[in-house]
Amino acid sequence: MAAISMNHTLGLQKGNDQYNHGAVDEEIEGLIRVYKDGHVQRPTIVPNVRCKVPFEMNMACNDVIIDSFTSVWARIYVPKSRGQLPLLLYFHGGGFCVGSASWSCYHEFLAKLASITGCVIVSMNYRLASENRLPAAYDDGFKALMWVKQQALNIGATSQVWWCSRCNFSSVFLAGDSAGANLAHNIAARVGCSSNILNPLFLKGSILIQPFFGGEERTYSERYMVQPPNSALSVTTSDVYWRLSLPIGANRDHPYCNPLAKGATRFEDMKLPRTMVCISEMDILKDRNLEFCNAISRSGNKVEHHMYMGVGHAFQILHNSKQSQPKTIEMMSHIKAFINK
Repeated sequence: MAAISMNHTLGLQKGNDQYNHGAVDEEIEGLIRVYKDGHVQRPTIVPNVRCKVPFEMNMACNDVIIDSFTSVWARIYVPKSRGQLPLLLYFHGGGFCVGSASWSCYHEFLAKLASITGCVIVSMNYRLASENRLPAAYDDGFKALMWVKQQALNIGATSQVWWCSRCNFSSVFLAGDSAGANLAHNIAARVGCSSNILNPLFLKGSILIQPFFGGEERTYSERYMVQPPNSALSVTTSDVYWRLSLPIGANRDHPYCNPLAKGATRFEDMKLPRTMVCISEMDILKDRNLEFCNAISRSGNKVEHHMYMGVGHAFQILHNSKQSQPKTIEMMSHIKAFINK
């Protein structure tokens, strides 16, 4: 899997756009710039790629429209193995502000994950902030799940039969990394693990990779974790993402950001599917992810977590350390075992 450069010299050039749109209100260098007039720019720091996979992977891949009104779409990976396969609905990361299902790093990661786990993967592309603040992404994710349900109800009468006919719809998983993991958890909490709203789907679990949560009070890892120059997430960038994505006027103790905050729905009052959380040792989110796991466990819901030593946030797509490749394979083996339980 190719490494992805986070070289911020690829960022936007100041000049005409700044002149036309006025002062810059928020910026994460190389990723997003938001002007006072609301105009948003995102440089192509990561290339977008077509839905082609190497022939030797023996896999079908195609892009489909989920909602033409909101331009929500998905990229679907279908291993050409025999029998019906579990279905994994995946949400990309990017702080709710950047990222795409067509980013090369996600395309390569998910094609490999589909091959190793033997799952059909529906990689969903949702609306981004600040143009579409939360709960827009949550609503898009829920709509994608209901779209999958509709395809399951209409097998044989849908153009999506090429992948639907390969799915075991009684073995559905929600998954994502970073903001996508936050999104997957939100949808799991919304529908529960045994809700009739999903029939004929059955939600068997959530797979949360370095879930992006926050809070007004800093954790130890947020305060003291030393981040390398090529780190995918710092406290500063995290704060910008939340300012751009939370409802206007909300702070980081809003339940979208901090599911453990006072006033958030308690996990004891939720019927969550079993949950797997993947945590990176060098991630500023490490302590917050561990607190999240402990809270789920105390609530009586089922949770397991895996710690990946020596790597940071988004290592599995950025490959920005020597440990990234072996730890990515380790993570995929854990995901496969969780799905096959």
